[in-house]
Amino acid sequence: MARVLWRGSLRGRIGGQTMPPLAADRARFMSDAALPIPASPEADILSALGARSIVLVGMMGVGKSTIGRRMAVRLKLPFVDADTEIEAAAGMTIPEIFERHGEAHFRDGEARVIARLLEGGPVVLATGGGAFMREETRARIAAKAISIWLRADHDVIMRRVRRRADRPLLRTADPEGTVTRLLTEREPVYANADLTIASRDVPHDRIVEECIAALHAHLCGEQAAQPPADVASALR
Repeated sequence: MARVLWRGSLRGRIGGQTMPPLAADRARFMSDAALPIPASPEADILSALGARSIVLVGMMGVGKSTIGRRMAVRLKLPFVDADTEIEAAAGMTIPEIFERHGEAHFRDGEARVIARLLEGGPVVLATGGGAFMREETRARIAAKAISIWLRADHDVIMRRVRRRADRPLLRTADPEGTVTRLLTEREPVYANADLTIASRDVPHDRIVEECIAALHAHLCGEQAAQPPADVASALR
């Protein structure tokens, strides 16, 4: 079976020089980083993070990319979607990788791409639903990042994933049964993340605010305001 050549991602140009997209993003953010940052939870988080990244994990449909983008804006960090980087490296879409080469090959490439992205931090990184299941990837995330599990109930996930037809794992006769099985298998592993935040049908900015508060409390050792009772936030 032919194997996908997992190339480096597409490259950007800054100041007439060609550079990888993450390097280009970091260059764009350097001017912001050089400016004095007023005291704020975001500034405290950045200081405590150092070179580490923030990695969002969890099932498909929990909002990792949407929440991640908004967190990145709040923290003035680049946002990276691992699935987008995988597609750029492979030169094909994720459904195409699954169809042509199978899930095992996809997972190998996914692990390599995430390892590369973690070496280039700090960023806010959204990962695919199965990425955190790989032990070596969990170990790299633990060493190089702070992880947040966006946890959603079965019904919330199903309402969201029905809107899209590009989920290779849900191309089955029983998508609901597949989601149930995946939740049973994955939730005990997702629980190893540093923080857990409930993803539910509330405004995205509210989830982002809860992530920022949880990060601040976890990283800075300060007592954050108690979140609402319906927020399943577990600080570890």
